[in-house]
Amino acid sequence: MSNINLSSSTLRQFIILQFLILFSFPVLAYDFTYNNLKFNIISKENCEVEITEVSTNSIEIDIPSTVEYNGKIYKVTAIANKAFYDCSNLSRVGIPNSITRIGEFAFRNCSSLRSVNIPNSVTSIGRSAFVLCSGLERAEFANIESICNIYFETSYSNPLYYAHNLYINGGKITDLIIPNSVTTIRQSAFDGCSGLTSITIPNSVTSIERYAFNGCSGLTSITMANSVASIGDYAFSGCSGLTSITIPNSVYSIESYAFSGCSGLTSITIPNSVTSIGSYAFQGCNGLTSINIPNSVTSIGSGAFSGCSVLTSISIPNTDTRIECLSF
Repeated sequence: MSNINLSSSTLRQFIILQFLILFSFPVLAYDFTYNNLKFNIISKENCEVEITEVSTNSIEIDIPSTVEYNGKIYKVTAIANKAFYDCSNLSRVGIPNSITRIGEFAFRNCSSLRSVNIPNSVTSIGRSAFVLCSGLERAEFANIESICNIYFETSYSNPLYYAHNLYINGGKITDLIIPNSVTTIRQSAFDGCSGLTSITIPNSVTSIERYAFNGCSGLTSITMANSVASIGDYAFSGCSGLTSITIPNSVYSIESYAFSGCSGLTSITIPNSVTSIGSYAFQGCNGLTSINIPNSVTSIGSGAFSGCSVLTSISIPNTDTRIECLSF
């Protein structure tokens, strides 16, 4: 056999050619198609599949709870990452009670999407699942408890961020009463829901997580029971319709940006239970004229009251409180 000597440039071209041949064939991201929807088997043992893609750019889609493939019935339990990515004609999607997870960017840039329902079977919605769905008008959930228990990875994971109005079983909710079965209001649960006007939080709730009521600009009334221990970052940020709030004496921590941008606030009561006020917690509350900080507070973060332009009276505790630079 004769020896073949390849120059470095020829060898490079040969490797590139082999690479192109290897990757010129499409890699299927699904196992089968059913009624113009593509599915991937995620558990053969449990007969579970996820929807991965739409074959046609339909206007309305109802996702089935079960599908048949090779003589077997599979349960549809998830919407995969980017499943409806850039489905620009989609105006309504029906999600069945079999779905437990909605993946990242699942409905990204579905700019015509007007209506979506989130059943109580859903426990997590991935990063930016509804980002750029600016046309959303109606976000319907099964009940309040299910909303509070969903893990929304980001603000854009919640369709309320764009829809602004909450619907439960066909009815629009403006006066929100959290049921006693809820112990934690999870992050971004009602993020952007500007249609809410009042909130009642029962004594079963011990924690309000970050962004829980961020951007609820229509809120004028909040009632919190003496059970809430912490108010998370941005929890009530941008609630510009609030004029006053009484923080219950169970709260020990007001986290960063918790009430930032609440420009309508004219009075706030901070109880003796609070030990720390986070950075920028009340930034931009330019309706506040006075504030009384109790002796229990040992730490005030930077910029906690920055932008409170009409604040004329401040009572600071006599204890060794650590006040960071530019807190006021």
